[in-house]
Amino acid sequence: MISVQRARDLGRRLSGRRWSRRDGRLAAAGRTLVRPFGLALFQGDADPPPASRRLTFTVPRRLAVLVPLRTYSLVQVAELVLALILYGTTQGMVTDMIAAHIEEYPIPEWVADVAGVAVALPLALRDRWPLAAWRVAIVLMPLTVWTVATLDLVDPPYTAPTGVMYLMVLYSVAVRCDKQITLAVWIITLLTAWIVHPNSMAIVTAMASVAVLFGYNVRVRRTATARLVEEERRTQLAESAQAVLEERARIARELHDVVAHHMSVIAIQAEAVPLKAAGDPARLEAGLAEIRGLSLAAIAELRQVLGVLRDQEGRTDTAPQPGLDRLDELADHARAAGLAVVLERVGSLDGLPPAVGLSAYRIVQESLSNAMRHAPGAAVAVSVARDGDELRLRVANGPGAAPGGAPGAGQGLVGMRERAALLGGTLAAESLPDGGFDVRATLPIADAT
Repeated sequence: MISVQRARDLGRRLSGRRWSRRDGRLAAAGRTLVRPFGLALFQGDADPPPASRRLTFTVPRRLAVLVPLRTYSLVQVAELVLALILYGTTQGMVTDMIAAHIEEYPIPEWVADVAGVAVALPLALRDRWPLAAWRVAIVLMPLTVWTVATLDLVDPPYTAPTGVMYLMVLYSVAVRCDKQITLAVWIITLLTAWIVHPNSMAIVTAMASVAVLFGYNVRVRRTATARLVEEERRTQLAESAQAVLEERARIARELHDVVAHHMSVIAIQAEAVPLKAAGDPARLEAGLAEIRGLSLAAIAELRQVLGVLRDQEGRTDTAPQPGLDRLDELADHARAAGLAVVLERVGSLDGLPPAVGLSAYRIVQESLSNAMRHAPGAAVAVSVARDGDELRLRVANGPGAAPGGAPGAGQGLVGMRERAALLGGTLAAESLPDGGFDVRATLPIADAT
């Protein structure tokens, strides 16, 4: 059983913890409520002015020595002119008031100058530092209001220059400051107006609210526009990156097809030439010459593929890409490597779009390269047929006369499928029951023109 004293102690501790948590929540809520006012009055800052070249003019070079800057904004110049006008208007108005009531209220004449500065200075500062301009206004404006109220000439004690200046400053704060700061500025304005002249609260609230809401609406629209511009920039970057990846993939396919085919032929030729020559210098020289010709052809195609990468000025190689007109040359290279190639053409292959001709050539080239590597000495049947708006390809090889190389990573088949897919076509590849391999492709002609 728990004693009565221990129960009381436990109750006090639990109660103390509850009050501690409650006090912590109250303190946090108090800091949250007070923070916007601290930012508005002391710590906060406004966003930088928007960078815009509209309504700007440049001072001619011959006059540049007379002015501190070369480029000026018409808005800033207009605000400075308006600040000077309001300064002169307010200074003259207060001077006349003081002179008219000098016997009743002996107010120093310098008060008129300070009143003019209190109206002009915030207006001159609001473009660069809107929050600082509001702080200056909230500190200096009471002097003008006090002077007018003391002389009892206007009810409410707000002059037209003061109202114009303050509404413009409020608008700038709403456009360039966070909504918490703007709300704190609006509340401080209404509290100040209520203290100075409660009877004018309705008109002050209406005018201040209109200025703040209008400025906040402009801020929201500017923010949305900036986000839209940023999204467009990111979209352009993403599209550029995608274009780079696609170009890299295209170059990688070209390099794979060129290198795989020619290197396979060269490797097989280099192995077969000494055996065919059998010590005959003439046959050996002819075989080496053929290898040299294949090497030069490979180098030429590599230069053609990589020409755009080497050109610092962005010029591309204008040499024609290989097409189906070079099928005989491709078949001869494969026969020289030991394949028994039978080439069949059906229909007219003239007038094909360059993209279709290049893709068809590369598919046949890669298929023959695969046959060289995996089925050396095999019989290969190559069929190219034009059927209306489609080009049909088939490369089928039987089993090799000798063991082939180890299976690769399958990049050749992936590249052939990508080539067909880019043109809207299809490609199927499968092993045959007798150990051979069959590649079938269909490339649309009409869509590529």
